[in-house]
Amino acid sequence: MTTKRNVLVTGATGQQGGAVAHALLSRGHRVKALTRKPDSDAARRLASAGADVVTGDLGDAASVAEAARGVDTVYLMGNSYEAGTEEETRQGIIAADAAKAAGVGHLIYSSVADANKETGIPHFESKNLVEKHVAGLGIPYTISAPVAFMENIVAPWSIGGLRQGTHAFAMPPKRVLQLIALEDIGAFVAALVERREQVFGKRFDIAGDEFSGEEQAKILSQAIGRPISYQEIPIAAARQQSEDTALMFEWFDRAGYDADIAALRREFPEVRWHSFADWAREFDWSVLERISSAA
Repeated sequence: MTTKRNVLVTGATGQQGGAVAHALLSRGHRVKALTRKPDSDAARRLASAGADVVTGDLGDAASVAEAARGVDTVYLMGNSYEAGTEEETRQGIIAADAAKAAGVGHLIYSSVADANKETGIPHFESKNLVEKHVAGLGIPYTISAPVAFMENIVAPWSIGGLRQGTHAFAMPPKRVLQLIALEDIGAFVAALVERREQVFGKRFDIAGDEFSGEEQAKILSQAIGRPISYQEIPIAAARQQSEDTALMFEWFDRAGYDADIAALRREFPEVRWHSFADWAREFDWSVLERISSAA
């Protein structure tokens, strides 16, 4: 029998933190969900699923320390898109220090794959600074570092194009990109929580599959049941939206993620590790029609 843990999940009302919280709850662990928005729909869903929703802010050490009281594991993640990269680093360091002060026995930090390789991408570098701080705290820790989410394909900035039959991305059509399903991130973090001492001091880049944009479009066409074509967005257009994002796309094309997918499947068989085709086949594509009717 697996020891049931008490886990504080930060970012619990977001996509990744929510996946982690639901995975832990489904495995019988007790979850405290830290959020600045306890009245949000996501917070209510977590409460309905059995989580103890607590109000707090990563930038407020006292609120993190209070939330971490009585838990044996903390899952810590920041959000550079909301807070900005400098604030993400500041909050991550404050929260990690608060977890140490609370005597937490295992800190799992959510970074991004290859953040430890000096990519020059601002929202990778901000996480790497927190990683380094966590590693130097002298407490048991593990780094979970996912690649790009499969769910980005249906994110607000991309789903409109998909409705029009286009899968658009700022990369050459044949350039391969590693991807991971949010459900697998949740299951992987649950595995880290359960393995505990076996993963102390370790860093894992995690991915479930890898395909080029062209290949992704073919798989999407089959799953959705209508033709989807790949369209390369010029880097200049991406740069108009965000320098940080443009630098990431340039790095994707120049180097890209390099998680060892085969090794992950061997070492963590308890995680399903969705293929992109599995994920696309199981996704509820009626969301495209709902957007169409609402437009």
